[in-house]
Amino acid sequence: MNVLIADAVSPAAVDVLKAAPGLNVIVSNKDEFRNHLADAEAILVRSAVKVTPDVFEAAPKLKVVGRAGVGVDNVDIVEATNRGVVVMNTPGGNAIAVAEHSLGFMLALARSIHLASASTKAGKWEKKKFLGNELQDKTLGIVGLGNIGQQVARRARPFGMKIVAYDPFVSADLAKDRGIEMVTLDELYAQADYISLHVALTDETRGMINSDTIARMKDGVRIVNCARGELVNSSDLDKALESGKVAGAALDVFETEPPGESPLFRHANVIATPHIGGSTEEAQENVGIKIAQQVRDYLIDGVVLNAVNMPSVSAEQYAELAPYLTLAERLGKFVAQISNGRLVRIKLTYAGDFSDVNAGLIRNAALAGVLNRFLEQKANLINANGIAKERGIGVSEVRRGRARFSDSIGVLLETEERSYEAEGAVFPDGSARLLSVDGIYVEAPLEGHMLMVKNQDVPGVIGKVGTILGDNGINISDFALGRGESEAIAAVKVDSEIPKKAIDELEAMHAVRVARAVNVS
Repeated sequence: MNVLIADAVSPAAVDVLKAAPGLNVIVSNKDEFRNHLADAEAILVRSAVKVTPDVFEAAPKLKVVGRAGVGVDNVDIVEATNRGVVVMNTPGGNAIAVAEHSLGFMLALARSIHLASASTKAGKWEKKKFLGNELQDKTLGIVGLGNIGQQVARRARPFGMKIVAYDPFVSADLAKDRGIEMVTLDELYAQADYISLHVALTDETRGMINSDTIARMKDGVRIVNCARGELVNSSDLDKALESGKVAGAALDVFETEPPGESPLFRHANVIATPHIGGSTEEAQENVGIKIAQQVRDYLIDGVVLNAVNMPSVSAEQYAELAPYLTLAERLGKFVAQISNGRLVRIKLTYAGDFSDVNAGLIRNAALAGVLNRFLEQKANLINANGIAKERGIGVSEVRRGRARFSDSIGVLLETEERSYEAEGAVFPDGSARLLSVDGIYVEAPLEGHMLMVKNQDVPGVIGKVGTILGDNGINISDFALGRGESEAIAAVKVDSEIPKKAIDELEAMHAVRVARAVNVS
């Protein structure tokens, strides 16, 4: 099998491939790689080479494209998917670099290293001015316990720090094995002397460090951000630094990059670097080696790791399967958005004629729907199950006989608080329909923006729900009701996003137990 290295990767990465049996390695460059496409079964690139439709057209034997790095904007993913070519990247390949940068930030904040260095270089000798603090016996709060967050915890522990973390998608048992105590966000804010951010940028995390959350933090807290600039409301952080509530901040990322003349830079206790957390020689070599290993394992053993697109299926198979993949993903999104608490396990139920292959794809579609609400590493049909395992989330699958609707799918999330469940089916017109929520039958379109309301089964609720939505400029396109023994459920399809104000008004109703805005698009 011919492996074409079309871009500059480390010699160690080339050696990984050359050492593998049955692989013929062709080392080229961005100017000449097209001469070798006809027989290439794998292509390795970084960012210089563009893998465009004409490249795929010239490479009829191509099975896999490996990107040494995270971004895949130089690879036409749609074209790759249409041709059944797997595209892989290397998320986490720079995790150690980012973790070390975060620890360096903490040390610099604790000892004012940046200020002491500048003072000494200016000819001063201000020993008393730079009285520092030790990390020993301090509490580090890690927000986001993925690969980088775990690496930060691993390195902070030898400093004698107590580690607490928040991540609804990491099990308490996995964290305990690593010497980490899982807590709620409010508990983390109240306990942490240092807060290090390692979460994806989502609607839920955007601006999560703001005046309200800072007010819940300890006085003198220090904040480190090597994740995404938009996680922090810079104006609110500026005010907290001015007041002394926040004793220091170290930022590698910013809301706008480059940040220009940020007001934050007027504070002596702010350290700023130009988004270099993952930029080390070792990290660059590491991503090359990792992608070489991934491509090798895929070609020789069929192992798929860190793929960013769909698996290879025929057009006929995909046309038949696609509605069920859509249904499963939307059910996952729906249940994820109505749930509370740290996720423990996910249970999938299939009723009908699903082959093992189809069930596996459907499982991953549902998992992706759940996981993508919170994670930066995007889950898809290939990698969702692996991501769940990495996070310590249990996944189980159950088959049962035919139900009220043929070929229905159920998704159950078990959190530390309780279980949440939704079931759906594909109707003859190909549409995804919701069939039940938490065991209560309620049939509704499963698409776009929705409202889910649980309430006491008493008169007047429906009218008030409609009035509140109308007063907030929300148009209802479908209103479905379900009744259980002691409560009722409304699944409402609306034409636009439901504002938080409307949700607050709904939950203020005496008869309403819970109201959730859901977007399954």
